[in-house]
Amino acid sequence: MITGDETLGQVSEEGLLHSIFPFFAPQPGLLVGPGDDAAVVACNGALVATTDAMVRGRDWLDDWSSAADVGAKLVTQNLADVAAMGGVATSILVTLVADPATRAAWARDFARSIGERAAEAGVAVAGGDLSSAPPGVLLVSITALGDLGGREPVLRSGARPGDTVAVCGTLGRSAAGLLLLQREGTRAARHGGIHRVCLDHHRAPVAPLTAGPQAALAGVTAMLDVSDGLLRDGSRIAASSGVRLDLDGSALAPDVEPLAAAVGEEAARECVLAGGEEHSLLATFPAGDLPTGWRAIGAVAGGSGVTLDGVPQQPRGWDHFAG
Repeated sequence: MITGDETLGQVSEEGLLHSIFPFFAPQPGLLVGPGDDAAVVACNGALVATTDAMVRGRDWLDDWSSAADVGAKLVTQNLADVAAMGGVATSILVTLVADPATRAAWARDFARSIGERAAEAGVAVAGGDLSSAPPGVLLVSITALGDLGGREPVLRSGARPGDTVAVCGTLGRSAAGLLLLQREGTRAARHGGIHRVCLDHHRAPVAPLTAGPQAALAGVTAMLDVSDGLLRDGSRIAASSGVRLDLDGSALAPDVEPLAAAVGEEAARECVLAGGEEHSLLATFPAGDLPTGWRAIGAVAGGSGVTLDGVPQQPRGWDHFAG
């Protein structure tokens, strides 16, 4: 039983597992859960698989993000990838690689948050792995599995000239939250309103997961989640499809305007265009009515790259190695 400031080295692997397994509620489709050498998950057709990792000091700072925040973000970014393929997530595998001096309470809060987010999405925590690490190192990852429901996967390569470019969810909030933390540190939390909304979205984003399968049923031609920025991710659809995405600045104004009150007009615009970790869905649809919850922000044309109001844009945004 974890009661106070024990470290992982003090509670042991078995002690930690005994403490966190109750957070992982069983879900339909999980035939064998944590406790054996491997999980067994029901699968009736094509399987979607994705994985993401986060490293302390690179992907989060303990001064800004709690263990629960890290767990919530890790679940969201993985489930958003499954949704972007048009799939419904069914199970996840969790890995924790930590310095034995890490507080066991951190790992417990991390696991609790993962269990809560997974349960909200109807996703089973099927198992994972634990490993020790050198002093100061803390790395976490999730592998998510999903079901396409008999449909073909939605790829980045299907956009065609004449399609509508659309987004489901928000743009720029996570980047604005990060900017507030960089400017003010923990003092940023004293604000309310849009400041608080941005901070919360950066620390523990929420993605429109059901919109992915919904878009697949509606005939979406290409889709991905906005993890590295609208321009960078938009350029990926453009490059994969051999087309140009023409974005409409007036359609992005509803995203820019509220953020301007928190970070200023120029910074708000850059957050919307280049801000990552938003985990909204960006897609292209045949011209016509869009599914509920989606809004048009541009059009697909012949050519290459991404433009904004006719001006070519560099694919700026997050890059894991270049920053």
